[in-house]
Formats: sequence, structure tokens, C-alpha cells
Amino acid sequence: MKRAFKASDTQTSLFDALIQAQKRFGSDKIIIEDQDRKPLSYGMFLAGIFGLSRLLKRHLGDEGRVGMMLPTSSGGAVSFFALHALAKVPVMINFTSGQANVKAAVQTAQIKTVLSSRRFIENAKLEDLVDSMKSYVRIIYLDDIRKEITTTDKLFALAASKVPNLFVKKTKASDIGVILFTSGSFGSPRGVVLTQSNLVSNTRQIEAHIELKPEWVAFNPMPIFHSLGLTGGVILPLLAGLRSFQYPSPLHVKVIPGLLKESKASLLFSTDTFVNQYARSGEPEDFKTLAFVVCGAEKVRDETHNLFQTQFGGVPILEGYGVTECSPVVAVNFPDNNHYGTVGKMLPEMEARLEPVDGITGGGRLWVKGPNIMGGYINIDRPDVIEAPKDGWHDTGDIVNIDDEGFVRIMGRAKRFAKIAGEMVSLTAVERIAEEVWPDNRHAVVAISDDKKGERLILITDKDDADVSRLTHWAKENGAPVLAIPKKILKVEAVPVLGSGKTDYVTLQKLAEVDSKAA
Repeated sequence: MKRAFKASDTQTSLFDALIQAQKRFGSDKIIIEDQDRKPLSYGMFLAGIFGLSRLLKRHLGDEGRVGMMLPTSSGGAVSFFALHALAKVPVMINFTSGQANVKAAVQTAQIKTVLSSRRFIENAKLEDLVDSMKSYVRIIYLDDIRKEITTTDKLFALAASKVPNLFVKKTKASDIGVILFTSGSFGSPRGVVLTQSNLVSNTRQIEAHIELKPEWVAFNPMPIFHSLGLTGGVILPLLAGLRSFQYPSPLHVKVIPGLLKESKASLLFSTDTFVNQYARSGEPEDFKTLAFVVCGAEKVRDETHNLFQTQFGGVPILEGYGVTECSPVVAVNFPDNNHYGTVGKMLPEMEARLEPVDGITGGGRLWVKGPNIMGGYINIDRPDVIEAPKDGWHDTGDIVNIDDEGFVRIMGRAKRFAKIAGEMVSLTAVERIAEEVWPDNRHAVVAISDDKKGERLILITDKDDADVSRLTHWAKENGAPVLAIPKKILKVEAVPVLGSGKTDYVTLQKLAEVDSKAA
């Protein structure tokens, strides 16, 4: 049965929710594992939390916010909750965003210390980034301070894991649960303050939307600086009693299919880009234990759906929709009622309204309200001020259509529309045309200014023999408007993506503008 959403869910702190899960499912239940293959039960997980929190307390003093630059792993999850045990706020550092954005994140969140790991820095080849960070923030390596643990510390951790309520520093549901930074796919990242209530509520909304079975295994390769990787991949399994397998990178496309098989994964959290690559690298038996795959961040291509339908036993891919400011899940499809081409229905307890947009018919700009809507933004120019959403409503910036059954279809980002000869053209829709013509390749469309028509479209693709005539022919055959066909194609070795799996439109826009000036 699905878990009913309760009013009390919005009043529960994150650590209290973890303790409730331990009581419900039992201290001995194995709950989390990673590539080191040392599975942890709830009791062992809590002991790890209190052991690390005791060490961190000696090093962090009264610092209220602490950075985390760690891989998706059991250790990353333990570190996150260890900070909560001390009533400190984790600030997730996106180590893929570049030196300038990392520095801006540190300054915006006003943190003095970042937790990391020497092993991780070496494996991820982040030495240059860390060297630059040392000029403005202190780095604490967890593999160093773990050497300081004493027998007394171990006894404390064991005792605290038995009666965690007596040892955790109390916080309120309304206190900050995490500070994340938006992906920066369309501009500079912003600090997003999610309360503990936001995080707990979003997991409970998901449980009320889709039945999750405690015997399932959730496989999470998404980075924990990404809201789907943190909430969906780490917090949700812990609070819902699902065993999870944490893996440090979605990019290991030849390794992950085999691990899905070995871990007997029931759920996989990912994006279309990565899932498509897993399907191409793996064998049918690698995916046979999956109940379904949850994809966010980008539209799932028909090709990806078809691969899983025809080659992997009909494993459904549930397309969902989330934004960091919503903790992040807003809507998702159902395993038994999966409407391809939509992102499913809104989660329980969410309100939505559509505001008209000039030049766009059949949809509107989506605003949402609910218990998972962020506490607010923080910006580098006013880091002490949390800018809360007015009246609790968040402007997603997405143009959507909601059908009579309540299924949501994403038409595109508001800023992903171009005005060409007075007509509004969805850049997302243009990308879909390219995907229809060349389904085995990755494509992106940007708009640049044009003196005659206002804006013009540039298709950027990794298809080395792509040509405009193929697009024009498809448009004529399928009744697509001529305005939707790019007149210019830029060919690249690989279309750049962010660490979250989203297309890096900032880099692509610069590439198109430089090419235009050079022409």
C-alpha cells in the first residue's frame, strides 16, 4: 500500500524521521551499501553518524554551516547526517561546476570549512580545484580525522546508536536541512535553502504517490550535490526502509549495468542521457531485477523507452519532473499508469497554477505551492538574507500543459523560447525534431540575435554528417513549421553536459555566439 501523507510529516525534523525509520524497520535491517561492499544496518549507520559527529565536533567548533564535497557513498550519507546530529547545516559543493562557481558557493553560503576525502579527490582528479579552494576555505579530510578515533569514541558511538534521541542535538522541522546550488544550466548557480520539513515532506509525498516496498533495493549513481541524488537517492531510501546502493559517478556506463545485476536493484535513479548509455553498454540480464527506472532532469527520448521495452523485458521508465527549489520532486509517472511524453501527475499536497504567456497557446507558466517548496534563495550579494517565495508560491520558469486527467507535459523553459519573425518557437520542440531525424545522437538548440528576424536558431549536435536538408524534409513530411528548422548546424565531438546530466546551455550559448561572430 501507498503511505498516506500526514500533517505530522511537515512537522518532523530530518533526524527524527531517521530514528522513526529505524524503529519501524528494525536496527538490524541492512539499509545502505556502496562500492566498498560494507553494508550497514540502521544501527551501524547511526553508530557511524555519532562516531563521526564526535570527531567533527572537535574540529568545527561553533560553525553553523559546513561544506560537503564528497562522492555518492555510504560515507557521504553518514557525513550528511553527522552534521545534522550536531545541528549543523550541510552545504553541498558541486565539484563539477568549475572553480569560479565553487568559490561563489562558498562565499554565498558563508562557510569556513569543507569536508572532503583524499581518496575521493585523487580518484576524481580534483587536485587543481582543491589547491585553488585552499586560499579561501579550510579543507578537512575525513580519511585523516578518522585516524583520531579512540576506544572511548567507539563506545560513545555504540551507546548513542542505541538511544539516539538522547545524543542528537535537537532541531526543528523549520530549520535548514541543506543548502544546494542550482545546476547553472542557464546561468550562474543560486543558493537554494531547503528546510528539514521540505526534505521529509518530499519523501513522504513520493511514498504517498508510488508504493515503495521495503524489500526493494534503490540504486543511486547521481551526485549528492544534485537534489535528485540527495533526496531521491539517499534520504528517501533511508526514511522509507529501502536498502540503497550508492555509487560515486553516473559516468561509469560500462560498470553500472553489471552492478545493477549484482546488487539486485529494484529502482534506478538517473537521467535519460545516462540510462540510454547503460542500455547500450549492458546485457538484458543486467536489468532484469528492476521494477522501474526513475528519470528526471531532461526529457526521456522515445529511443530510450523503446530500448527498455524491446530488449529489457518491458522495464518501465517513469519520467518525472523536479526542480531544486521543490526538494526536488514535483510530479512523476506511475509504474502501472505510465503516460509516455508526460512527467506524470503532481505529487500529493501540491497546488499548481498556470499563468498565460504571450504567444504560447495550449499551456502556461507553472507556479507550484506545497510543503516541499524551499525556504528561499540566498545570493552572493546578500548572503545573510533568505528570500522566501511570496505567499509560498514558486515560479518554476517552465511552460507546461496539464491535461484533463492531471498529467503534466513540459513544453519548455520560459527562457527556452525564441521569437522569430514575431512567432514564438520552443527550442525544446526543435531539439525533438533533431532527435526524430537522428535518434542515436545528442542535440541541443540555442537562439542568437538576428537583425532581420529578431532571433535565429543554431543546432549543436554530435552527428558529424548532420545537414539542414534532412531537418527540412522531416518538417515538410510531418507538418512542422519552417520557422522551427535551424538554418545553421554546429558539429561538436560531444554535446557538453553538467554533472547532473543536464545539457550545459551556458557553454553552448557561448559557443554559438563565438561561431556567429567569427562567420
